[in-house]
Amino acid sequence: MGQSGDAAIEFRDVSFGRGARTVLRNLSFRVEHGETVVLVGRSGAGKSTILKLINRMLVPSTGRVIVSGRCTREWDRFSLRRGIGYVLQDVGLFPHMTVADNIALVPRLTGWGEAAIATRVDELLRLVDLPPADYANRAPDQLSGGQKQRVGVARALAADPAIMLMDEPFGALDPVTRAELHHALRRIQAEVRKTIVLVTHDMGEAFALATRIGVLDEGTLAILDRPELVGRSTDSRVHPLLEPLLEASAALQSSRR
Repeated sequence: MGQSGDAAIEFRDVSFGRGARTVLRNLSFRVEHGETVVLVGRSGAGKSTILKLINRMLVPSTGRVIVSGRCTREWDRFSLRRGIGYVLQDVGLFPHMTVADNIALVPRLTGWGEAAIATRVDELLRLVDLPPADYANRAPDQLSGGQKQRVGVARALAADPAIMLMDEPFGALDPVTRAELHHALRRIQAEVRKTIVLVTHDMGEAFALATRIGVLDEGTLAILDRPELVGRSTDSRVHPLLEPLLEASAALQSSRR
């Protein structure tokens, strides 16, 4: 663990490239303990690369990524990842396992006792509003898309990680289910207070969930600030992402006249 005063996550002058292509350029920012930072940008802006750098699926070309006070290059990658939960858009539940066994996977691999695992699974299913008696023994193909995503969140929380990484977690869901899961994630975060870094293409989702919003543009950070300040930005790299929200707001006001 890091010393008092350390950020949960810090990028110090980080660049990353693949061959001749530079994906991230001289990126520096901090994510404080317990906050939800949502990264928004066009496809290819570098959002998912940032998540992979945090859990050492990738290492920087230059610069340092600091997690819990230690450079990721100095972490044993398996120890690092045990302290990080990961939620993907496609969830990735194992189809041959029950919901309970999917959630129990990481605690079981790290040596938890079966009684403790059973207690944790029940606790997490209740946390994500899936009553254990109804859902613990279901197979993933018996769940709706929204229910699968709730199980994915429970699985990511199973070993009580300090950090949660979420890569377009709600992108494949219909708008009503997506709004329901936004509400659920806000409630869960209020209870468990994890450090969350979430990436999305949807600026509306960012405003719904973020403590701070970061806008990435061609591998650089155009802005990282509170939602109300991002919403007032006149930066040419930020404004195109705000336009759909502004248009929707204008249409709503027009319909009320």
